[in-house]
Amino acid sequence: MKNRKVINIQVGKAIKDLREAAGLTQEQFAELISMSTKNVSSVERGRVGISLSTLKHICEKLNVSSDRILFGDRYTNNVDLLSERFSLLSPEEFATVSDVFNKLFIATAMHRK
Repeated sequence: MKNRKVINIQVGKAIKDLREAAGLTQEQFAELISMSTKNVSSVERGRVGISLSTLKHICEKLNVSSDRILFGDRYTNNVDLLSERFSLLSPEEFATVSDVFNKLFIATAMHRK
C-alpha cells in the first residue's frame, strides 16, 4: 500500500462528506467534475491528492469555499453549510433558490396548523 499524506486523507474525507451532503453518488459527482469514478474514489480515500485547479472546480460544483475543504468543518450544524453554499450563488441562482425555500417554508407552516 502506498503511503498516504495526512493532507490527502483530510481533504479526501472533506470532499466525500460534502459530496454526500449534496446528495451525490460518486458516479454523479465524477461526471459533474469531469473525473473518473475510480479517481474520485482514490481522492476520497486519500490515496491521491488533487491539483489547485481540481480543487477550484470541486468548490464551484459543490458551492463551497476551499477553506471548508482545506481546514475542515468549523461550523456547528448544516445551516452553516447551506448558508455558505447560498453565498456562492449568482444573484439569479440565489433568487431561484430563495423562491423554492420560501415555498417550502409556506408548505411546512401549513402542515403545522
